[in-house]
Amino acid sequence: MKVIVLGAGLLGVTSAYFLRQQGHDVTVVDRQAAAAAETSFANGGQISVSHAEPWANPGAPLKLLKWLGQEDAPLLFRLRADMRQWLWGLQFLRECTPARTRRNIRQIVSLGTYSRDTLQQLRRDIGISYHERTQGILHFYTSEKEFAAAEAPAAQMRALGCDRRVISADEAVRIEPALRHVRAQLAGATYTHEDESGDANLFARELVKRCEADGVQFLMSHTVTALREAGGQIDHVEATDSEGRFRKLTADAYVLAMGSLSPLLAKPLGIELPIYPAKGYSVTMPVKDASMAHQVSLTDDEYKLVFSRLGDRLRIAGTAELNGYDRDLNRVRCEAIVNRVEQLFPGAGDVAQAQFWTGLRPATPSNVPIIGRSKVHNLFLNTGHGTLGWTHSCGSGKSIARIVSGLQPEVDFAFVGQAAGAGGAWAPSPARA
Repeated sequence: MKVIVLGAGLLGVTSAYFLRQQGHDVTVVDRQAAAAAETSFANGGQISVSHAEPWANPGAPLKLLKWLGQEDAPLLFRLRADMRQWLWGLQFLRECTPARTRRNIRQIVSLGTYSRDTLQQLRRDIGISYHERTQGILHFYTSEKEFAAAEAPAAQMRALGCDRRVISADEAVRIEPALRHVRAQLAGATYTHEDESGDANLFARELVKRCEADGVQFLMSHTVTALREAGGQIDHVEATDSEGRFRKLTADAYVLAMGSLSPLLAKPLGIELPIYPAKGYSVTMPVKDASMAHQVSLTDDEYKLVFSRLGDRLRIAGTAELNGYDRDLNRVRCEAIVNRVEQLFPGAGDVAQAQFWTGLRPATPSNVPIIGRSKVHNLFLNTGHGTLGWTHSCGSGKSIARIVSGLQPEVDFAFVGQAAGAGGAWAPSPARA
């Protein structure tokens, strides 16, 4: 079967790889000149099954009120005359109940664990390397209240098979000695030894090489402008190449993996995807003083930042700004990240060589991604992964490949079109042969 994958980010590339493993003729289309050049370019680097508590949780509404108007707030709603933003915000608030939070954690942990296992198997199968580190993820707290509030979600994650242990501040410093500088400020931590980190962009580029060697075609610098439907299914995709020439692309099946752009392409088909762009920031800098630099991947709860070591570079990423499709770098938010790094690990990184980046994460109100069959017969969805695109990429890619192939996914997750779940209960139909 011929399959076109729309999008060459992490989700598109992993979808293409596993579709090819299922024997399909695969073409990937993307507007950038290289794969993983947008949201997958400079993310936080964590494979974090333990990062399963969604932004929408019982404590979120009060925090949002507190953060309104703060330029350096971890989660900033920049209110605008945008109906999509307001509707998304209302759905977000609806997801903040304890029951919905528990349900969403269950979904996120299930997919995350499966995806991490799939990544590890892929690494063994093809020997792919991407500055990976398998030292776990340490989530530290500088607030006694936030540390106490973390115990219940951590217990739920442990019950679901994610071994997120609650540990003392002293044990946290033993695991990551670079935290010694702020030992007096630490209330405690959680540690998940099975979690990992690595360079997502390098992973995607290396996997593209493997895909190309296996026969996958990549149409880069091709901007998808429309999905055209006829007779209840996608008839063709319209795109323009780098010189503005019109292209009409046809296949038997189509996988929409275009991140924050996905709802714009799906809407004319009558498919409303509850996805809104959440602009995230990252800073990358060379290691300056290795004795002060962290080795273990870290999550800073107070500032909602993640820290990864990518070879001889430090990657610090996080925060979320809901401001439409704006990609401008806000210097206040960039400087807030650098200041926090200097507070925690003074002199560890070469601040003078810091590189700043921003990308639009495709966020759903629940943090649960949208994966599966759409109501348009031959259109499949692999989008809405928010902050967990790297964590969920391999499991999502393998799952959508199985669904396109008419096979059941291997993980307990509410796939669209397979069962009632994210996006609604859309009736399944057999995959085309």
